[in-house]
Amino acid sequence: MARVRILIADDHAVVRRGLRLLLESRSGWEVCCEASTGREAVEETKRFRPDVIVLDINMPELNGFEAARQILKEVPRTEILILTMDDSEEVARQVLRAGARGFVLKSDSDAKLVDAVETLSQHKPYLTPAVADLVLDTYVGGTQEHKSGYSDDRLTPREREIVQLLAEGKSNKEMAVALGIAVKTVEAHRANIMHKLHLHSLSELVRYAIRNKIIAA
Repeated sequence: MARVRILIADDHAVVRRGLRLLLESRSGWEVCCEASTGREAVEETKRFRPDVIVLDINMPELNGFEAARQILKEVPRTEILILTMDDSEEVARQVLRAGARGFVLKSDSDAKLVDAVETLSQHKPYLTPAVADLVLDTYVGGTQEHKSGYSDDRLTPREREIVQLLAEGKSNKEMAVALGIAVKTVEAHRANIMHKLHLHSLSELVRYAIRNKIIAA
């Protein structure tokens, strides 16, 4: 059986432990590393270059969508399986926009996770029927991608990172340290974000982040 190296990224240690037991029960499969934040998932991927990443969406510091984008930019051959409790159409759209080619609900993980990782390890997509239907509707039927009017294109990748950190309550100095940039640069990004999104307070920004699945409610 082919050897498959897997990274598990979830902010709950008990979930990571359960996923590791399930995945390593398959002969030849190895969980080479774990991550508890989205930013750690990006760094560990660059370090270990796993074949498949099992990635939760609601991750601190950097959510799963943004982590997936950064991972695929750095290590494009790595396959990403999004594992989430949220089966909404908006989440499915954002998964596809982020470039992940696998999508499994946590409620189905016992039954479908191994099949999904096996499929992705062969560089084939694994989508649930509901997500597959959404792909057809979006790319064949020509339906509008964002019925809500929300568009990722309004913000740069860096600005999306800062939105999440702001919504999590980080100070400008803490954000500067986390991102490796100057405090003045953070302040400039913050001002641009508020202007682009027509927001006037931090509470409005938090509501925006929750509404658009950047952080969990």
